[in-house]
Amino acid sequence: MKKVMILICLLLSVVFLASCGGKTAVAEPEEVSSGPEDVELTLWTFPVGNWGNPTAVSNILTSFYREYPNIEITVEYLNYDNGDDKVSQAVSDGCPPDLILEGPERLVSNWGEQGWMVDLSDLWESEQARAIYEPIKEACLCRDGAYYEFPICMSAHCMAINYDMFREAGALQYIDENAHTWTTEGFIQAVHALTANGQKNAGIIYCKNQSGDQGTRALVNNLYGGTFTNDAHTAYTVDSEENRKALQLLYDLEGITFEPDFTSSDAIDLFCQKETAMCFCWNESIEVQQTLNNTNLDFEVFPIAFPCNGNVPKLQGGIWGFGIFNSGNDERIEAAKTFIRYITENDGSYTRAVRTSSYWPARDMGNIYENDMLMTEYSIFMPYIDDYYQITPGWTQARTAWWQMLRKVGAGEDIAEAMKGFPSPE
Repeated sequence: MKKVMILICLLLSVVFLASCGGKTAVAEPEEVSSGPEDVELTLWTFPVGNWGNPTAVSNILTSFYREYPNIEITVEYLNYDNGDDKVSQAVSDGCPPDLILEGPERLVSNWGEQGWMVDLSDLWESEQARAIYEPIKEACLCRDGAYYEFPICMSAHCMAINYDMFREAGALQYIDENAHTWTTEGFIQAVHALTANGQKNAGIIYCKNQSGDQGTRALVNNLYGGTFTNDAHTAYTVDSEENRKALQLLYDLEGITFEPDFTSSDAIDLFCQKETAMCFCWNESIEVQQTLNNTNLDFEVFPIAFPCNGNVPKLQGGIWGFGIFNSGNDERIEAAKTFIRYITENDGSYTRAVRTSSYWPARDMGNIYENDMLMTEYSIFMPYIDDYYQITPGWTQARTAWWQMLRKVGAGEDIAEAMKGFPSPE
């Protein structure tokens, strides 16, 4: 029943996206805006919800072309397994994309820090920009004082369990179904119940690369109250007693395995194929995509916060927006800014862009998902979003150190030794 209702909501969303446009009434002819002439741009987009779907992006571009017919945009769709390598290679070859859609951990603390991006400070002078939530503003601001990202949406990453499998194993007693939370002890008991019921793989710690690492970080940090960085975002605090205790628990817990050859996508696939009882990389956008594309998803997915030993879980927040690579061509840069303004400075086009992501607006837009059962369910996680620490110096090196550390722990190496190798404070 839940899947049927989600599909109905998604169909209604398609109707909305097809009908909503700018502030001009539908019956009125759209005025063609003046802008750069005969400019060809490239947009690379990571799979941020339906921004990884050519049909959905084409619909957005069609509306854009009505107002700016002289700006043509070619889109390339990236994935998280090799997207970073493609970007680095393109920059090295001297042909980076003009526009890219991703988060501050790439646009600001990686590519921005390396001097690859255009300062978008002028875009932040608009009335709409001033309404963006303050923590998001801070995440998009580089240490050099430049804004290398203009955000469009945000979300809270969580995990998910196979509700049917938990019910059969008698493990539902260990979760708070109303709050979508559970304790560390409840997590331990649930894994015991699942394995006792014959479920060999309760959950897997994927560690082939950095893909989806927000899930494993949040799992380890929440179990015993550990952290990844200090509050000032100047140093990494991974090597702590709390995190060592969490990693030891996961290593010792029957039913939880460390898989060095598995990416987050592999973990999601296994969960949706009912091979595992839980998935540590999940959010509302993933459920939307799986509901649409996976005909074998015939069980109830129950999203839940990561288990913690306190009263309030701390979830990793996601922020996504546009950045512009510095091509040295002022005309193309200005045309790229025109596209960002079109997306973000008109309520109609902005709502369309956010709903395409299946996430929430980066500024207060009221309830744009009214009567949407799925989004209402996931909105319960928003108050649990923790500090956005992905802008800490050395972030790229820290992400690599994280999955390499998980591999070492899974191979049985001493945890204290495995935790060495994270970037030192500057």
